[in-house]
Amino acid sequence: MGEVNRLQPIEAAHQFLNKYFVNCQGAILAGSVVRGEATETSDLDLIVFDQDISSSYRESLVDFEWPIELFVHNLTSYKEYFQKDCERARPSLPRMVAEGMILRGEEIIGPIKQEAREILDKGPAKWPAETIQVKRCFLTDALDDFRGSSDRAEELFIANTLAELASEFVLRTNRQWIGASKWVVRALKQYNEPYANQFVDAFNHFYQTGEKKEVIQLVEEILQPFGGRLFDGFSMGKDKD
Repeated sequence: MGEVNRLQPIEAAHQFLNKYFVNCQGAILAGSVVRGEATETSDLDLIVFDQDISSSYRESLVDFEWPIELFVHNLTSYKEYFQKDCERARPSLPRMVAEGMILRGEEIIGPIKQEAREILDKGPAKWPAETIQVKRCFLTDALDDFRGSSDRAEELFIANTLAELASEFVLRTNRQWIGASKWVVRALKQYNEPYANQFVDAFNHFYQTGEKKEVIQLVEEILQPFGGRLFDGFSMGKDKD
């Protein structure tokens, strides 16, 4: 793509709307270009509200020399996606709507943005005790695999699983939203930045040196307030007499 000559993000977004969604009721530009965190590989995240469509859809395309992630909803369909994001504790659409820049339809989009902010502020549902027990067992199992492995290739992938499970456990037991990929670190930082740095440092130390002590200690400290490691006596799906 012609990086030097292409339109600025906001102008490209307006041009895209004028080309494809001239009659839409509202539109939001979201993502890294709005947060001031854009890189040379960033795309435009566009959320369009068009009452003429019958069902929501997502589309990836390139136009105006920009990669564009397009999310199209009517004025009611977005609510289902808000709800699904809440249930999985990954508020992708509410976050984009809340943080995004309104391009069209201030009167219509304003209340939707407020709805998204309220969802983010409320946080995800509290984990039931049964879920915490299951997650303790899964985290213990991954920790034991990590501790016992002597195969460097296997250790790398076990560590990845352990980081994902551990971050999820910390965040959900503290009523925080979770994330995937880069959003794991961002979610940890939103919760507690010094702790996020400690978390990253422990795994980074392992990846650089192969030493496991810091990761093991980190995970054991995560489990400790909930009874520590769990294996003996754990049961799932067994009929209760």
